[in-house]
Amino acid sequence: MDAFPEGFLWGVATSAYQVEGAVDEDGRGPSIWDTFCRIPGTVRHGDTGDVACDQYHRYEEDVALMAGFGVEAYRFSVAWPRIQPEGRGTPNQPGLDHYRRLVDALNRHGISPLPTLYHWDLPQALEDEGGWGNRDTAARFAEYAAIVHRSLRNDVHSWITLNEPWVAAWLGYGTGIHAPGRTDDAVALAASHHLLLAHGLAREAMGGDGEVGIALNLQPALPATNGPRDVRAARLADLHMNRQFLDPLFGRGYPAELIEHYRAVSDMRFVRDGDLEVIAGPLDFLGVNYYRRHTVTAETRSEPGADELPGSLRAWSVLPSGVEATAMAWPIEPQGLADLLIELHRDYGPARIVVTENGAAFADEPASDGVVHD
Repeated sequence: MDAFPEGFLWGVATSAYQVEGAVDEDGRGPSIWDTFCRIPGTVRHGDTGDVACDQYHRYEEDVALMAGFGVEAYRFSVAWPRIQPEGRGTPNQPGLDHYRRLVDALNRHGISPLPTLYHWDLPQALEDEGGWGNRDTAARFAEYAAIVHRSLRNDVHSWITLNEPWVAAWLGYGTGIHAPGRTDDAVALAASHHLLLAHGLAREAMGGDGEVGIALNLQPALPATNGPRDVRAARLADLHMNRQFLDPLFGRGYPAELIEHYRAVSDMRFVRDGDLEVIAGPLDFLGVNYYRRHTVTAETRSEPGADELPGSLRAWSVLPSGVEATAMAWPIEPQGLADLLIELHRDYGPARIVVTENGAAFADEPASDGVVHD
């Protein structure tokens, strides 16, 4: 740790649905994940977040554990359905009070709170009206963001609007493997735009009080060979997974090559005058979630670790030879994070970069001494 500069914060991160539990307490409304988890076959063993880690009740204990580990920052998400059970209207005071208590506990222990306002748990009532495919959801999100900001702004200095909008749009509305489980690339494309618009509108609604950023799951894409088909497939994968979000956030609009690729899917008329200016408003920091990079081929592949990429790309991600993999069959390539950070600094020059997530999935089990030896 001595190798890191003064001011570097070691942090940990969670999301509300993954840790809070208490899904039907204190006025919380249902989210799309409550609904999705109850559809047979969507989640292994039919598991839900009904109890999870029970952090809603055990947050004091959890914060004390973090302090004991020397944690300096805690990134958590606010559950929109706790604040506005129907996604609009008068805020639910018990929900606001819970996050008030959590922030107070963190500050007492010297841990910087970093709230994420959206980590995929859209109120089900808004999904019933079209979800992120409906432009109005972006406006509702801005209203919700303003409510939470007013409640916590005196004790929270940095905010993340959205976590991984690519996942929310393309896994939720494109492939359907995440909530709400829809499979329509045209809707996923509209959802991507409406999520970015929601970020921009929320930033405006928060009034410039505190630092505001966004967390993107950036996935570098490299061609499997130097062949032109693989090179083009990797280029499209990069545009789809990364620059579809980075370019508009940094004032460049949507990449022309990507617009052309999706012409058969959508005319993108959901992009209205003024939207891109709202999306490209000042960004105090860029949050980077890095887990892997993709080795991309245009050839159909079916071996272990090979996955077809979403977005009608006609491209497959494969495990490079000689590279170890995680329990999720993702390649272990830590150098990819360093390369990504350098590329972001070179291509976009964000004011600050914060590594908001990084890690790997393994079947960790305690040894005989009760310790998980990483």
